[in-house]
Amino acid sequence: MRVLLVGSGGREHALAAALAASPDLTQLWIAPGNPGTALCGTNVAIAAGNVSALVAFARREAVDLVVPGPEAPLVAGLADACAEAGIACAGPTRAAAALEGSKSFTKEICDAAGIPTARWERFDDPAHAMALVRRRGAPIVVKADGLAAGKGVVVAQSVGEAETAISDMMTSGKLGGAGSAVVIEECLTGEEVSLFAFCSGETAVLIGAAQDHKRIGDGDTGPNTGGMGAVSPPAGFDRAAQEQALDVLVRPMLKEMVRRGTPFRGVIFAGLMLTDAGPKLIEYNVRFGDPEAQALLIRLNTDLLPALAALAAGSLDDVSVGFSDEASAAVVLAARGYPGEYVRGGVIGGIEEAEALPGVRVFQAGTARSVSGDLIAAGGRVLTVCATAPTLREALARAYQGVGAIRWEDAVWRTDIGARALAAGG
Repeated sequence: MRVLLVGSGGREHALAAALAASPDLTQLWIAPGNPGTALCGTNVAIAAGNVSALVAFARREAVDLVVPGPEAPLVAGLADACAEAGIACAGPTRAAAALEGSKSFTKEICDAAGIPTARWERFDDPAHAMALVRRRGAPIVVKADGLAAGKGVVVAQSVGEAETAISDMMTSGKLGGAGSAVVIEECLTGEEVSLFAFCSGETAVLIGAAQDHKRIGDGDTGPNTGGMGAVSPPAGFDRAAQEQALDVLVRPMLKEMVRRGTPFRGVIFAGLMLTDAGPKLIEYNVRFGDPEAQALLIRLNTDLLPALAALAAGSLDDVSVGFSDEASAAVVLAARGYPGEYVRGGVIGGIEEAEALPGVRVFQAGTARSVSGDLIAAGGRVLTVCATAPTLREALARAYQGVGAIRWEDAVWRTDIGARALAAGG
């Protein structure tokens, strides 16, 4: 098959590596890709959000399957444009992608389908949002209603922090249009995990689960990021529990989407909280997570490409996804200053040495090549160092050994990825 993978992050490098291993693959393009994906296929200089250019390229090159990585092209209608051009796409329509594009839409679906989730209200007026916060008190969650690249959620520990978040989003416009409306939620307590499934119509096929670490600092301190590391599988959330969560949190949503005439087809990433009252939905995402994909896909022991092709065709009857029994860990190396203004341009070395270690794999994200050919930092989250091992403790030790092999003076990373899972007996 001739495949076009869309995106340029660590998730896309992991997807590209999995696709490149398929005997069914004849040609792989990645748009726009990064220096890591260039090792798996051919990078194409088309921005992930340029839907018309992506579809034109796919038609010109007789692409059999488009695989979307990030959410923005899907919310912009990539799958719809592919359908109009007669090209298979393993992602949801623009209407179905509203599950990620609008927090309030997801909440409305949950209410209609009886899916357990946090109590919520939506606001267009910052004064009304602040009034609710003052009535309810803290902790409380403030979410930008639109897409904010993983940075539109503030778990406020005080009323003042919540008011600042509302002001930043709605008055100062720090998240652009994504924050013009906000959703205010009660703060759920428990362990947060990420659940993934291939979905088509009312059918959901379990992929697996991981646990992300969102905040920049050790001990879950500092601002939220796109994700600073992950472990898979999460402690205390085995395959049986994952299937149960699909029954409660995903399959009712699929039925409601069909009822509304906007059936979902693609990858669902359900962020959920394991509370004392059972799993509750935090949010839906309409694609693989990052860095969860890296942690998941290095455990994959079945061919990903036929599964994605079947998903695009809307036929999941024969789809099965298998993983090794080993645990995996992923540690993100970010540029100093991230998630604020970060340092660019530092030379990166040591990837080959890291990947020579047992079970270690390094996925690139915010990287580029300098004029002289050096690999340099060009983004916020730059590398994901991953490892597999028979136990999570061993996988974490291997991943951090891999981190130690990387030479990049501007790198920052968390030193406690997986600590909660280990404490819980992972």
